[in-house]
Amino acid sequence: VQLAESGGGLAQAGDSLRLSCAISGDSFDRYFMAWFRQAPGDEPEFVASIRWISGSQYYDDSVKDRFIISRDNVKKTLYLQMNNLKPEDTGRYSCVAGDGVVEPTRHTDYDYGGQGIQVTVSS
Repeated sequence: VQLAESGGGLAQAGDSLRLSCAISGDSFDRYFMAWFRQAPGDEPEFVASIRWISGSQYYDDSVKDRFIISRDNVKKTLYLQMNNLKPEDTGRYSCVAGDGVVEPTRHTDYDYGGQGIQVTVSS
């Protein structure tokens, strides 16, 4: 499975951005997929996850009601719609995928990850 993020950039507080993650490779219908973000010197922080086959979603409290994770089966793309952005949302966002995920919020449970894309939110 190969993952490639796009859609990051600069934003001001209150703006919206949509991140995309193009997926290629073997069948991933049974996978969990998620977005993590990381600030320099910090560990990856869970943002949101989705189970591809069912669409069930889970969010970190810090982004609940502002971010929406979704997937498009035809386009084989994972999305993260980010609304009402805050400066604390700044970080390098990566999409990850895994088959044997036990704890969706745990970065090490995932098998594959993209290069990441920077999102910077100014106040």
